[in-house]
Amino acid sequence: MAAVLRLPGGARDASEIVEALLVAASTRDTTAPQLAARWRQIADDIGDALDQLPVPTLHQEPTE
Repeated sequence: MAAVLRLPGGARDASEIVEALLVAASTRDTTAPQLAARWRQIADDIGDALDQLPVPTLHQEPTE
């Protein structure tokens, strides 16, 4: 199943979500290992999708 995720901050917001999932997973390692593993998998999937995005190009105005 695919999903479209639209974030105002773009990839920066997505990377914060990945970090939050990984932190949350580490807190659940002992109490809910299956949930922690699921959160890590989601974080990995989002990270892989971010890696596939084209590198943004910066356009600079010529200075005189």
